[in-house]
Amino acid sequence: MDTRSRFGLRPVINVSGTMTSLGASIVSAPVIEAVAHVLPQFVEIDDLQRKASAAIAEACGSEAGYVTASCSAAITLTIAAAMTGDDHGLIERLPDTGGMPGMRNEVVIQTGHLVNYGAPIDQAIRLSGARVVAVGAATEAHGYQLGTAITERTAAALYVVSHHTVQFGLIPLEEFIALAHAKGVPVIVDAASEYDLKRFISAGADLVLYSAHKFLGGLTAGIVAGRKALVRAAYFQNGGIGRGMKVGKEGIVGAIAALEQWQQRDHVAVRARERGYLTLWRESLNRCEGVWAEIDADPTGNPLDRLKLHIDPKQTRITAWDLADALARPSAGEAPVIVRDHEAELHFFFLDPCNLHPGEERVVLERLTSELERAQRSPEPIVTPFYLRDARRIAARRNWPD
Repeated sequence: MDTRSRFGLRPVINVSGTMTSLGASIVSAPVIEAVAHVLPQFVEIDDLQRKASAAIAEACGSEAGYVTASCSAAITLTIAAAMTGDDHGLIERLPDTGGMPGMRNEVVIQTGHLVNYGAPIDQAIRLSGARVVAVGAATEAHGYQLGTAITERTAAALYVVSHHTVQFGLIPLEEFIALAHAKGVPVIVDAASEYDLKRFISAGADLVLYSAHKFLGGLTAGIVAGRKALVRAAYFQNGGIGRGMKVGKEGIVGAIAALEQWQQRDHVAVRARERGYLTLWRESLNRCEGVWAEIDADPTGNPLDRLKLHIDPKQTRITAWDLADALARPSAGEAPVIVRDHEAELHFFFLDPCNLHPGEERVVLERLTSELERAQRSPEPIVTPFYLRDARRIAARRNWPD
């Protein structure tokens, strides 16, 4: 029996992307096989992590690496490493950083990078015991502001690469790294959802953090890559605050297998298949009244595109967010389709093709046209005030597990 049927779960079609809330990605058969083989066996985790370090170093062009519970955990643990080094006495004192004269316990980060990825990123910093020092304004930051923010108390500088961050007016990565290094401060790059595994190490980052379960298609885990001394110090946090963020043998083996598969994947063929889906959607949906569909490049430079679907509520008789909700809550017999709707209040949402099974692209198109036709037949326009939609979502989340 299909697992979803067994547990009474909806058979969701994911055009939102590599979202943790939907299970992140499709795990490939070789990764599943590698994990299945290790599950009944015992291994020495330190030795398995040594093998992971070699695999990460090769894939990322770094000196070393290791696997932790998630990219969020990796943020906390690498910042802890920047504060403690490999001093086990300090490691065991975290997150208490008070009363230790001379200890560096501040992390600089641009205000426009203080985003929520499911939890506030500043919380991941504070969990280590570090203090957050915000640089610049939300939509404007300059190098001189970063230079002033770095003091003798600065342990690390964190740079976030994400579609959630402000995409203009901030300090670019290369300048950020140069300024931090000029003052002897290591740079940690949160690249959880990034495609290029070598770009940030090549740019001079000291530590780079990736999700093993997003584009890589592994099990839930975080990958730390970078300078050996800092990776080592981060790994030693497993004897401190990292104990609650540990990863099992299956997560480590899954990450190694995913990295191997990533290097063997035919990325050109994958992009060609996705482009076919995008073209089908664009050409079909642009025939619908009040809809404007365009192919949109990834905002952080990943080599992939999405369909940006603009919805004119006056012509379609439905808002972008009501349409997204209708797709997610189908009538009986229809497939629930989850779109990428984090900017829906601006009257558009995205269709991301990277996690579709063959044939689902047609189902997505059928569901969209069906809901647009239903809105046209509705006696009244379907226009829910956006704040009510947001309140409804919060209320549903707070009602868990009922």
